Amino acid sequence: MSTLGKYLEMERQLEELKQKMQRLEANPEMKREKEFLDRLNELLGEFGKTKGEAVQLLSPQPVDSEKTTTRRKRKLKIYQNPHTNEVVETRGGNHKTLKSWKNEYGQEAVESWVIEEK
Repeated sequence: MSTLGKYLEMERQLEELKQKMQRLEANPEMKREKEFLDRLNELLGEFGKTKGEAVQLLSPQPVDSEKTTTRRKRKLKIYQNPHTNEVVETRGGNHKTLKSWKNEYGQEAVESWVIEEK
Protein backbone atom coordinates (compact mmCIF):
# COMPACT_ATOMS: atom_id res chain seq x y z
CA MET A 1 0.00 0.00 0.00
CA SER A 2 1.31 3.42 -0.89
CA THR A 3 2.00 6.14 1.64
CA LEU A 4 -1.02 8.08 0.42
CA GLY A 5 -3.17 4.96 0.75
CA LYS A 6 -1.97 4.45 4.33
CA TYR A 7 -2.71 8.08 5.11
CA LEU A 8 -6.26 7.84 3.71
CA GLU A 9 -6.90 4.60 5.62
CA MET A 10 -5.73 6.20 8.87
CA GLU A 11 -7.92 9.23 8.19
CA ARG A 12 -10.92 6.91 7.72
CA GLN A 13 -10.10 5.12 10.99
CA LEU A 14 -9.76 8.47 12.77
CA GLU A 15 -13.22 9.50 11.57
CA GLU A 16 -14.67 6.18 12.82
CA LEU A 17 -13.04 6.73 16.23
CA LYS A 18 -14.46 10.26 16.43
CA GLN A 19 -17.94 8.88 15.75
CA LYS A 20 -17.53 6.19 18.43
CA MET A 21 -16.36 8.84 20.93
CA GLN A 22 -19.42 11.00 20.14
CA ARG A 23 -21.70 8.02 20.78
CA LEU A 24 -19.93 7.35 24.09
CA GLU A 25 -20.16 10.98 25.15
CA ALA A 26 -23.92 10.89 24.50
CA ASN A 27 -24.32 7.78 26.70
CA PRO A 28 -25.96 8.74 30.06
CA GLU A 29 -23.86 6.20 31.99
CA MET A 30 -20.69 7.72 30.55
CA LYS A 31 -21.87 11.17 31.61
CA ARG A 32 -22.46 9.94 35.17
CA GLU A 33 -19.04 8.30 35.37
CA LYS A 34 -17.33 11.39 33.99
CA GLU A 35 -19.17 13.61 36.47
CA PHE A 36 -18.15 11.27 39.31
CA LEU A 37 -14.51 11.35 38.23
CA ASP A 38 -14.51 15.14 37.90
CA ARG A 39 -16.06 15.59 41.36
CA LEU A 40 -13.67 13.04 42.86
CA ASN A 41 -10.67 14.87 41.39
CA GLU A 42 -11.99 18.16 42.80
CA LEU A 43 -12.40 16.57 46.22
CA LEU A 44 -8.90 15.09 46.11
CA GLY A 45 -7.48 18.49 45.17
CA GLU A 46 -9.43 20.19 47.94
CA PHE A 47 -7.90 17.88 50.56
CA GLY A 48 -4.48 17.60 48.91
CA LYS A 49 -4.67 13.84 48.46
CA THR A 50 -3.57 11.63 45.59
CA LYS A 51 -5.62 8.86 44.02
CA GLY A 52 -3.28 6.30 45.59
CA GLU A 53 -3.86 7.76 49.05
CA ALA A 54 -7.63 7.66 48.48
CA VAL A 55 -7.46 4.01 47.46
CA GLN A 56 -5.38 3.22 50.54
CA LEU A 57 -7.93 4.98 52.76
CA LEU A 58 -10.83 3.09 51.18
CA SER A 59 -9.21 -0.34 51.36
CA PRO A 60 -6.68 -0.33 54.21
CA GLN A 61 -4.13 -3.09 54.48
CA PRO A 62 -3.64 -5.07 57.72
CA VAL A 63 -1.43 -3.34 60.26
CA ASP A 64 0.77 -6.42 60.65
CA SER A 65 4.20 -5.30 59.48
CA GLU A 66 5.61 -8.81 59.08
CA LYS A 67 5.44 -10.26 55.62
CA THR A 68 3.68 -13.55 55.31
CA THR A 69 6.01 -16.02 53.73
CA THR A 70 4.92 -18.98 51.70
CA ARG A 71 6.52 -22.31 52.23
CA ARG A 72 9.20 -23.30 49.82
CA LYS A 73 8.25 -26.24 47.64
CA ARG A 74 9.86 -29.47 48.79
CA LYS A 75 12.37 -31.23 46.58
CA LEU A 76 11.13 -34.10 44.49
CA LYS A 77 12.84 -37.33 45.52
CA ILE A 78 12.84 -40.38 43.31
CA TYR A 79 13.39 -43.70 45.06
CA GLN A 80 14.04 -47.04 43.37
CA ASN A 81 13.63 -50.24 45.34
CA PRO A 82 16.57 -52.49 44.42
CA HIS A 83 14.59 -55.62 45.33
CA THR A 84 11.57 -54.96 43.10
CA ASN A 85 12.87 -52.16 40.82
CA GLU A 86 9.69 -50.25 41.72
CA VAL A 87 10.07 -46.45 41.43
CA VAL A 88 8.38 -43.92 43.73
CA GLU A 89 8.39 -40.13 43.19
CA THR A 90 7.43 -38.02 46.21
CA ARG A 91 7.88 -34.56 47.72
CA GLY A 92 7.26 -35.71 51.29
CA GLY A 93 7.59 -38.72 53.56
CA ASN A 94 3.86 -39.46 53.73
CA HIS A 95 3.79 -41.72 50.67
CA LYS A 96 2.07 -45.08 51.28
CA THR A 97 4.57 -47.21 49.39
CA LEU A 98 7.54 -45.33 50.85
CA LYS A 99 6.20 -45.90 54.38
CA SER A 100 5.78 -49.61 53.78
CA TRP A 101 9.35 -49.83 52.45
CA LYS A 102 10.67 -48.02 55.53
CA ASN A 103 8.77 -50.42 57.80
CA GLU A 104 10.09 -53.43 55.90
CA TYR A 105 13.70 -52.38 55.12
CA GLY A 106 14.40 -49.56 57.60
CA GLN A 107 14.74 -45.79 57.30
CA GLU A 108 18.46 -45.71 56.42
CA ALA A 109 18.20 -48.39 53.75
CA VAL A 110 15.29 -46.67 52.00
CA GLU A 111 17.04 -43.27 52.09
CA SER A 112 20.01 -44.87 50.32
CA TRP A 113 17.67 -45.79 47.46
CA VAL A 114 17.27 -42.15 46.37
CA ILE A 115 18.32 -42.08 42.72
CA GLU A 116 17.51 -38.42 41.99
CA GLU A 117 16.56 -35.20 43.77
CA LYS A 118 15.03 -32.33 41.85
